[in-house]
Amino acid sequence: MIIVTGATGLLGKGIVENLLSRLPAGAIGVSVRSPDKGAPWVKRGVQVRQGDYNDAGLARSFEGAATLLLVSSARHGAEALRQHANAIRAAKAAGVERIVYTSHMGANPQSHFASMRDHAATEQMLMEAGTAFTSLRNGFYAAAALMFMRGALESGKILAPSDGPVSWTTHADLAEAAALTLTGDLAMTGVTPALTGSEALDLADLAAIASEVSGRTITRITVSDEEYLAMMVAYGMPREQAEFLLGIFVASRAGEFASVEPALALALDRWPVTMRDVVGLWATNEG
Repeated sequence: MIIVTGATGLLGKGIVENLLSRLPAGAIGVSVRSPDKGAPWVKRGVQVRQGDYNDAGLARSFEGAATLLLVSSARHGAEALRQHANAIRAAKAAGVERIVYTSHMGANPQSHFASMRDHAATEQMLMEAGTAFTSLRNGFYAAAALMFMRGALESGKILAPSDGPVSWTTHADLAEAAALTLTGDLAMTGVTPALTGSEALDLADLAAIASEVSGRTITRITVSDEEYLAMMVAYGMPREQAEFLLGIFVASRAGEFASVEPALALALDRWPVTMRDVVGLWATNEG
């Protein structure tokens, strides 16, 4: 059996959908914090189990799984690492033979972005655990780019700190690659190459694409790091969270997310979805 954690999130949902197109529903299970949210999976024959990364009894949620898809925690820092360590221990206790972890292309203990340091530390845990594993080094989610563009069609502006090129990658493409890995149709072990889109674009590039596909003029405006922090705090965001987000820009302008690799295209046997397509759909929906 394959157990998928985080199955109510965007990536997890996509992975389960892809698995259902390849395997009988009875061969798939999901571990979710709130079983009620797993009701749609129950109706389709998927086993739904209650599981929380903070739960000392998490191993029960993984029982009978040969392969576990471990979706990275939504937290960061010490809390995320504690949760990942608990999940890895639980997987070993349950007899899981292989762990597939959703890491990131920028995983590095020296990264300017805190989440990348967490991914690097989790990969080290997996190496030391003694269980077979695959760490999927996913490209930066295209959905994050749209978050930074929120309100741009109305205001005509994208305000953000100085940034660098990012190889934006869709959840859908990464979910398909993860499912192929889980089923064994894609042979990837250990730490994978970066699974990225086919081009690296900065926010100025995205503003140009948005202008073209929407027919509206959208201007990229650069603000200082401190101006960005003040702006986020003024919007009601805690300063700690704003500083966390700022790390994305600092890391991107250091080139941490600029790599473009062929691994995802080879895995999917097609070109990944482009940001032109992503931004075009966003402009249509937002407009």
